[in-house]
Amino acid sequence: MMATSMEQAVENKVLRVAQAVEAELDREIERLEKMDDDDMEALRERRLQQLKKENEQKQEWLSKGHGEYKEIASEKEFFAESKDSPRLVIHFYRPTTMRCDIVDKHLKILAAKHLETKFVKLNAEKSPFLTERLRIQVIPTLLTFKDSTTNDRIVGFDDLGGTDDFSTEMLAWRLGRNGSINYKGPEEPPVNGGAGRKKRITVLSKSAIRDEESEGDSDDE
Repeated sequence: MMATSMEQAVENKVLRVAQAVEAELDREIERLEKMDDDDMEALRERRLQQLKKENEQKQEWLSKGHGEYKEIASEKEFFAESKDSPRLVIHFYRPTTMRCDIVDKHLKILAAKHLETKFVKLNAEKSPFLTERLRIQVIPTLLTFKDSTTNDRIVGFDDLGGTDDFSTEMLAWRLGRNGSINYKGPEEPPVNGGAGRKKRITVLSKSAIRDEESEGDSDDE
């Protein structure tokens, strides 16, 4: 009985949303039908100007290296990148950590799709000053910057479903939550396919770097 009531409530909500969308479309069609030639010409001109502005913005982003996922070589280069792009996603990685390869795969896809944001990676082992200053303790870690200020971090895969097999859409959803990218998908998180392999994380310390299972077991044991 309860399940039937819930299903009915969901159906009613979907119906109301559909009716609202249909009503909005009807109003838009009615508005367009009432427009004369001058109105249509003005509408086309506004659209052309909008497209021109969007193209100019796209070209500016591309000139600054947006659209590709690349490695930055030094901490000095990091500061230059953070000042040059209002939105920046940086992956702190270690070459021998397989989970960093997984992150690389997804960020390469997102970089090509979301030109509004710059995506870069930095070797944590070669950046001791930054890793300590930014409190990077687990690899992989993603830091997001807005106007040169850190506004979020994604540590390991916990926020991505806790599995190696998380989707690019899952990462896009997570980055969209903090405004790092212009995410236009659903508000609810995507569903990852399958349980996948349990995640492993690399824990950084001043004395050593070690791989640990998510349950706390060490390879050294």
